[in-house]
Amino acid sequence: MSNLKINMNSIEDVKKSLNSRTLRVCVIGIGRIGLPTALSFAKAGLQTIGVDINENLIQKINTGIFPLKDEPGYEEIFNDVIKNQKFSATTKTEDVVPNSDLILLSLPTPMDENNIPDYSALRNVARNLSDTMSSNSLVIVESTIEPGFIEDEMITIISKPDRLKIGETFSIGVCPENANPGEILHDFTNLPRLVGAINNDTTKIIKMIYNFVFGVELVEMPNCKTANAVKLTTNVFRDINIAFISELSLMFEKLGIDTNKVLEAAKKKYNFQVHYPGAGVGGPCLPINSYQLLNTARKTGVNLSIIESSRKINEKMPEHVVELVADAFKECNKTIQGSDILILGISYKPDVKDIQLTPAENIIKKLKDLGANIHIYDPYFSLTNVFGINTEENLETTTLKKMDAAIVVTGHDEFKNFTISDFRLMRNPILVDTRGIFDPVEAKNAKLIFRGLGRGQS
Repeated sequence: MSNLKINMNSIEDVKKSLNSRTLRVCVIGIGRIGLPTALSFAKAGLQTIGVDINENLIQKINTGIFPLKDEPGYEEIFNDVIKNQKFSATTKTEDVVPNSDLILLSLPTPMDENNIPDYSALRNVARNLSDTMSSNSLVIVESTIEPGFIEDEMITIISKPDRLKIGETFSIGVCPENANPGEILHDFTNLPRLVGAINNDTTKIIKMIYNFVFGVELVEMPNCKTANAVKLTTNVFRDINIAFISELSLMFEKLGIDTNKVLEAAKKKYNFQVHYPGAGVGGPCLPINSYQLLNTARKTGVNLSIIESSRKINEKMPEHVVELVADAFKECNKTIQGSDILILGISYKPDVKDIQLTPAENIIKKLKDLGANIHIYDPYFSLTNVFGINTEENLETTTLKKMDAAIVVTGHDEFKNFTISDFRLMRNPILVDTRGIFDPVEAKNAKLIFRGLGRGQS
């Protein structure tokens, strides 16, 4: 990287640096979202360095191995920017930050054991920036955080009275990531982004940068906390609505009503946004985002009872799945203890290699507590050890013949190619479908002992 420093507080200087491709970019945190972000900036012709504490990840990247095989479109971009020497990676923040004009933070914000958001990664990086960042740099936080975190903590940690003064010698803003794992390239290049910053000029600069790289609609927010509030609101809205449908599905089961048929008809109404029941809500976004808002509520003395109730409902769904399994075993006068149960899919969502907060983990734990022998098949976790269980390489007839029951936990596309007759090979042909893949009537006609989450039969 050149040592020529760009004034990131100047709209004109930033514009010139983009046109000349001289803007130097550092992306701290190059995981599921951070790496595609870094590759996008490199693809735009900007010299980009990714920083991460994961030494194995850094080694893979620098030896030309693309780590996100389940993200279509990015491997080609990765190969191009590595070949053109527009992108590299390191573990050493102190070697990169001082010479970077733009510093993007794409860091995890997990929960602790009490469901309190953990911002330690952001705080640690902020302290590092305070020590290493040069004047006239711009920091953009892409991580999803609570409203007010930038204003109340990040600015204070980074600031140094003699060197780094907010709005004078450094700027900060947010552009919360907006992408679904498995669809990141599509989302990055199509979905609008939110932009908020400490002042109007910084907002305009961030808009200019992101428009240059992504070319999507950029929605100006009055400040950082409002932008973060919008991001949380959209995700928590989904968490609440999934809980609503999941709760209804429990009642519909009892009434002999097929929830899927209800939803297929309901979504024909122009203002109904369809959500489907499932084994629970996992991943790095929805559960955490709800707890982020609940944490803010506690600090501000507000009671967010709907969000709280929704979390309880979604977190109870794995327990209901186990109840369905137990009921199916009861029908054939068998017990779960000592049985061999096949878990189909452990990713938190279909067609993605990601088990963060996956409901499969709780289902497996509860079944093991009941004495079941658990087997796992997931096309994204073939021949590996997950949750202390060695997974199956593939799903062959010989495997099914050893099983007493199968539970569809994740709706991978591969599972849609299975037929009802495949499950007839099991010792006790018990099939529990939590994702609405298989038809209850067809299963019944095939003499399967079938339980579908929310799939009551009248």
